[in-house]
Amino acid sequence: MGIGVWQIVLILAIVLIIFGAGKLPKVMGDMGKGIKSFKAGINEKDEDSAASAKTIENNTSATVSSESKDNEKDSVKS
Repeated sequence: MGIGVWQIVLILAIVLIIFGAGKLPKVMGDMGKGIKSFKAGINEKDEDSAASAKTIENNTSATVSSESKDNEKDSVKS
């Protein structure tokens, strides 16, 4: 159920009619810049998510480690 060849040809013909041959390179260039910016934003979001997950994991392991040390100290005192 994807886009077929005829649908692509029809879309390109409509774009050519709307924008004309003179403005088409500028429109396509702007579209390319927009897609590039979108991909960069997605990659940045993925990197931020990975960094956040790693920070949470480190904080959790540090908390568990400090709690186990506190429990050891309490058991030694008893």
